[in-house]
Amino acid sequence: AAIHKEKYDAVDASPTRYIILTQGHVDHVGGVDHFREPGTDVVAHANNLAHQADDARIAAFRAARSYFAFADAIDRIGTHARASSRAAVAQSKPVPTVTFDDRLELELGGLRLELLWVPGGETTDSLAIWLPQHGICFTGNLFSALFGHFPNLVTVRGDRYREAPRFIESLERVRRLEPEMLLVGHHQPVTGKQLIQDELVRLRDAVAWVHDKTVEGMNAGKDVRTLMREVRLPPELAVGEGYGKVAWSVRAIWETYAGWFHHRSTTELYDVPASAVANDLVDIAGADAIAARAAARLAAGAPLEAIHLSEIVLNADPSHDAAKRTYIAAHEHLLERSTNFWETQWLRHQIAARRR
Repeated sequence: AAIHKEKYDAVDASPTRYIILTQGHVDHVGGVDHFREPGTDVVAHANNLAHQADDARIAAFRAARSYFAFADAIDRIGTHARASSRAAVAQSKPVPTVTFDDRLELELGGLRLELLWVPGGETTDSLAIWLPQHGICFTGNLFSALFGHFPNLVTVRGDRYREAPRFIESLERVRRLEPEMLLVGHHQPVTGKQLIQDELVRLRDAVAWVHDKTVEGMNAGKDVRTLMREVRLPPELAVGEGYGKVAWSVRAIWETYAGWFHHRSTTELYDVPASAVANDLVDIAGADAIAARAAARLAAGAPLEAIHLSEIVLNADPSHDAAKRTYIAAHEHLLERSTNFWETQWLRHQIAARRR
């Protein structure tokens, strides 16, 4: 926040009249106190405080579940901050002074801004900022962190499920503006009216296709893992999966509609996990035999089956060398084939943890 404020002031050090929050996640509100001045209005959707409260409620859980993905970046920031002469900036928990439900118009210095609710984004308080005089739309993280990629309908770190139909509605609200430029929540601007239209149409149709195929499969009696394997985008709807993944979204759609009970096993209803019988399986079959089978499954190109088998041994004996080697090798096999941020960070984390 301190660095950003210096950059703003280098352009214009005039008083800050408005701070507009495109969503309530901590990385979008954390520097507000550093920018706020007497007379500054903080503008947000009416759901903003509820979302901030949601985040605060599970802050410890979220931090523990997120660190694996951002450890390197957090450590670099810490090193930079300790070497900097700037004072540390505390995490803000801002209370908006101006809120709205669906649409709000602002004007400042002849610049018109239209704030539009887009609850299909990462949070239910997500908003987009439309500058009609310039054809520019600030979308925040409506499209997740990577524009043109499948959205994160569920996150590995842990968030509420995001609904596919609501995402499509919000995407359409932005598309109908026919923007010349998108200023997105992460990375570079996206420019060109036709390019933006083409990307948004393909992304809209891809999400709709995955949603409809998942619902169709549910009604046909297919289980969630079968649909995670079977639902694949056709070539004409191919989009990136660098942040969200189609298979993960299939499960998110399923559980948004149907909840956590998948009717696979009575044990889903109770508090005893499959790992509770790992010792029994090891006693019956022998740790070495199970580890050898895990290695054979990996050699046959089945890394996930190898991980299942390795975990049986490692739950019973965390120091079993052969099982550890296969477990690590299976994760490395998956890592070589992954192009998804969350997946690669998780796989690296598991490899490092098991090596330790």
